[in-house]
Amino acid sequence: MGAIEWGRRIKAYRKLKGYTQVSFAGKLGISVSVMGEIERGNRMPTSTQIDQITEILTITKEELTPKEDKGN
Repeated sequence: MGAIEWGRRIKAYRKLKGYTQVSFAGKLGISVSVMGEIERGNRMPTSTQIDQITEILTITKEELTPKEDKGN
């Protein structure tokens, strides 16, 4: 369940900040297919990717982290 929720949150914040999947994948330096796998929950983002994502979207890691992963 963790990867699915991470993907949903990344997708929601990406759209909120006005990035297309193509432009966002380019900023992260990954392929669009990998970006799609992350957003669909088929692939867990690496800690480095999470750091890049929060930096690009100008949000904190706390904002991006799903509730289940925060230990609540």
